[in-house]
Amino acid sequence: MSQALARSEDVSSERESLILVDSEDRETGFLEKSACHDGPGVLHRAFSLFVFNRKGQLLIHQRASGKRLWPDYWSNSCCSHPRRGETMADAVQRRLAQELGLQIPLKYLYKFEYQADYRGIGTEHELCWVYAGHSDAEPAINGAEIRDWQWIDPPELDRQLKQEGGKFTPWFHMEWKRIERDFKTVLEV
Repeated sequence: MSQALARSEDVSSERESLILVDSEDRETGFLEKSACHDGPGVLHRAFSLFVFNRKGQLLIHQRASGKRLWPDYWSNSCCSHPRRGETMADAVQRRLAQELGLQIPLKYLYKFEYQADYRGIGTEHELCWVYAGHSDAEPAINGAEIRDWQWIDPPELDRQLKQEGGKFTPWFHMEWKRIERDFKTVLEV
């Protein structure tokens, strides 16, 4: 399990402008994050990062309690949105540093669209780019974004997703299943 939180700084807000896209990932406009997540959600660009260590373990995190959607749920290493005018390459490195204090090469794997409602409070409707990288560095967790973290062996993760699936974010379920099926080589260093 994690050690003490290294820092706590706000790195996102409900007022930041997200990039709206169509199902082909073509930009269609911009909208505040809060509005993107209202009602059935508005399709916007996002990303998910998977960081593995040399042992083949995945770094997972528990979302901060103050998150509007899926607070206290466990998820992949890092996930967020590119900002208006920001390339995806810059966005993934920015957020990796902001949330985990890491700077590592990331490899693009695939992208997919999903929509998931959180208890009628709001909805994620994202065109999500998925990346993976490797690091043995101890993360410097941002407590404003992350409540807890751990390295987990894939078989144990599979067990937990099957037996305790309700404690994980819906996008993580989808992404992990696809990584295990189509991208097993990312588990190797």
